[in-house]
Amino acid sequence: MAESEKDGQVSGDVQVTDAEGHSYIAENRRYVGRKETVGYVIWDMAQSFNINAYNSRFVTNILQIDLRFQEIFTVINGIWDVVNDIFTGAIVDKTRTRWGKFKPYLVLLAGPGTILTCLYWLLPVFFPNAPALSIPKFVAFMALGIIREGVGTFQAIAQNGLIATITPHPVDRTRLITVAQFFSGFLGEKLPEQIMTVLIDLIGNSILKPGPGKTVKDLYLNLYVGFGLTTSIVSGLASLWFNLITKERVMQSIERPSIMQGIRSIINNKPILLMTLSEILGSFSLGGSKGDYFVDVLNFSSLGMITGIPGAIIHPFGYMIVPWAKRKFSTKWLYIVSNNVGDFGYFLLFLFGSIGGKKHGMYKKVVPMGIALAIWEMAFMAVYGIRNVIPTEMRNEAMDYCEWRNGYRTEAMTGVAKDLAKKLAGIFTSAITLRLKRLIGYDQTLYVKGEKQSDSVQYYIFAIFSGVPMLTSILCIIPMLFYDLQGETRDRMYAELLARRAQIAQIATSGDADAIAEAAKEQMTVGEHKK
Repeated sequence: MAESEKDGQVSGDVQVTDAEGHSYIAENRRYVGRKETVGYVIWDMAQSFNINAYNSRFVTNILQIDLRFQEIFTVINGIWDVVNDIFTGAIVDKTRTRWGKFKPYLVLLAGPGTILTCLYWLLPVFFPNAPALSIPKFVAFMALGIIREGVGTFQAIAQNGLIATITPHPVDRTRLITVAQFFSGFLGEKLPEQIMTVLIDLIGNSILKPGPGKTVKDLYLNLYVGFGLTTSIVSGLASLWFNLITKERVMQSIERPSIMQGIRSIINNKPILLMTLSEILGSFSLGGSKGDYFVDVLNFSSLGMITGIPGAIIHPFGYMIVPWAKRKFSTKWLYIVSNNVGDFGYFLLFLFGSIGGKKHGMYKKVVPMGIALAIWEMAFMAVYGIRNVIPTEMRNEAMDYCEWRNGYRTEAMTGVAKDLAKKLAGIFTSAITLRLKRLIGYDQTLYVKGEKQSDSVQYYIFAIFSGVPMLTSILCIIPMLFYDLQGETRDRMYAELLARRAQIAQIATSGDADAIAEAAKEQMTVGEHKK
């Protein structure tokens, strides 16, 4: 292997030999430097530096939007999400600027996105003591949600595309994703949620009491609004810094792909089609909130943190085994196992918790359930690194497959198509989940009063969170059994891509207009030669 050193980064060539003895040369180089790697870690941490785990409780119990209104909003916002995804994807895919294809959207929308999120957490302040069926409150909630969805779509599409273009080499990309996932957990990405959990327990068990003239409701209001605003501002600034310093290193095609070319690139992208079908089937999974179970049944929200301690010890090893796992097993089976071990474990948890029935069931006992949850956490964390790294890398490889097959990249439209049916399924399941909450007799007002749900409601909260998910999502395994972007095909793809990119970069910087025009034409017709 020949190696060279440039700007403090090691690069080299790796010899790849397929099953038939054919040799390919694939570059193995670190394109992303130390500063940008640190920025990516901080950016990754910022995506989880929030209290979104309590978002449903905020809307249901603090802002108190009636469950029927929430169903209406879920359907309307879901349809809007699908419609604006299509137009946004087409706009982003046609974007060509000196800063890149995705970076402009992430930088320019950082401020508006943060402001809109802050307004969202301030809604209870704007509508104090408004009843759950208040029309003005619901209209404001829905309008803000629709605007946030529009801005968030541009940001989400640009974020997904940026990760696929930040480095042209899969080894460097896997390293970056693994480092970010590994270290962001130690830097406190879940700290706001953990502090919030402890404070909720202190309030719920009357250890933290309201001051003179204040109520428990006031304590909860200050807690949710304060943490919501703080995390929104901090995560917004952290994301903006990374978006300013990062670079897009994968060149886009010289010509902008048409909408029909974008659609064709999706249809002939087998890896994306299979992953999309798997995620669609998985999206029909129904399930409740573990947080609802901790708060409404056990009245011990911190149990999640306590039972997570054994898993936290295993967590680093989950990332350390990723390179070894990729050598020993196919990405297809790593994807299947890591994405389904959680639901399977929850189903076993449901069977254990149901011992004793609704009134005196094991699910109400903190210690036995704590031990069972700790075992689940250890099993889940053993494959957590694989679960975080492999699916992301597979999606990025599928985008490289698009470039290899078609001669151009359509990150935005591909991402939209992948999420489209998934979101339609999500509209259905979200509405059904809210309807289930109504059907079991869940009372929205009891939480801020410090009162408990009935035995029957408590059991169904437990059952919906633990027993239902696996029964409604097991079909998602079938499509991935046919996934085959691996081995010799994958190696040859990257060898050819690296050679093609180098040639195009040389032509693009030559200043020869005729050569550039010819290269553009060849790029857009490369798919015909692959057929």
